[in-house]
Formats: sequence, C-alpha cells, structure tokens
Amino acid sequence: MAIDFGTKRCGIAITDEQRIIATPLTTIPASELVDFIQKYCEKNNLDIIVFGKPVDMLGKPSESEKQMIPYINRLKKLMPQIAIERWDERFTSKMALQAMIDAGSKKSERREKGNIDKISATIILQDYMNYKKH
Repeated sequence: MAIDFGTKRCGIAITDEQRIIATPLTTIPASELVDFIQKYCEKNNLDIIVFGKPVDMLGKPSESEKQMIPYINRLKKLMPQIAIERWDERFTSKMALQAMIDAGSKKSERREKGNIDKISATIILQDYMNYKKH
C-alpha cells in the first residue's frame, strides 16, 4: 500500500500480491487514515506501507512532513508487524495530472483533488516497486 499524505486528504494505492502493478484505491480524510488502514488490514494481507516523502527541490523535508510523522508513529505503534517505508514523492502530482490528461479524463475529473491524490499514491507505489525489483 502507498499513501500520498496530505493535511486534508490522503490518496491510497495498492498492489497485487506479486507486486507487479499499482492501482488507485481511494482518497480519505487525513483524520481517518489510521482507522482506514486498520480496517483494511482486517480484510487484506498487508505487510508494507510506503508513505510519500515530501521534500523540496533541495531535498529538505517540506512542511507536510512534520504533520505526517505523528500518523507514521501511531501506525508503527499499533501495527508493528507492518513495515513502513518512505519514498520521494517529488513531481507525483504533476505526473498524476499528466496521466489523467493522457488518459482522456474530463476537466471536471482533473479538478477533483482526490483523483490526483490517489493517482499520486499509485505513482509512488509503482516507482517504489520498480526500484525494489532492480
């Protein structure tokens, strides 16, 4: 699973058991993130969560990083059996928007921030999996 964390919303993506392809799952309010993951784990086999790592162009943590850390720490405490990894998320929102344009999405679909968030999470997860394969 991958999370594109936002202070208001989080985009979530998942992959198949063979870890071949990432797929957008949903977008949820940030306040519901931990509960959502706990409920998801009750019904699905999950062994790793990849959180996007928001950094600026110089590689320094962005402001949202500070707000994300308590969520990560809470998940580590509640579900120590699940590994938590971090992955650079620079440009994923722009890549998500371009992917929607390339796929022929309507302007109204592209304006919906939740769509961009879950596609960003998908890009984070796919990049992470591709890196781990090589």
